[in-house]
Amino acid sequence: MSTSLLAAVADPIRWQLVSQLSDGTRCVCELRTEPEIPANLLSYHLKVLREAGLIEGTRRGRWIDYSLTEGAVDRLQAALPTTPRSRRQLTVIG
Repeated sequence: MSTSLLAAVADPIRWQLVSQLSDGTRCVCELRTEPEIPANLLSYHLKVLREAGLIEGTRRGRWIDYSLTEGAVDRLQAALPTTPRSRRQLTVIG
């Protein structure tokens, strides 16, 4: 499972999306412009993150609001390799 979580955020666009959502819920229309990517590509990246259990969407009329799932950052942090002497901290860059 940890491998699939890390694979889900390994793509720079998906990492950027997770970073944006770490600031709170965002409308898909906001995610489309930062970074500016075509709607079909954004849809694909959001699907990968949903299937990994990192984000969830809530329909609001014709729009969908996305947010990180509860504990998503903790699960990502737990998936990172650790050494016996230190524990790496996950920082979502905004």
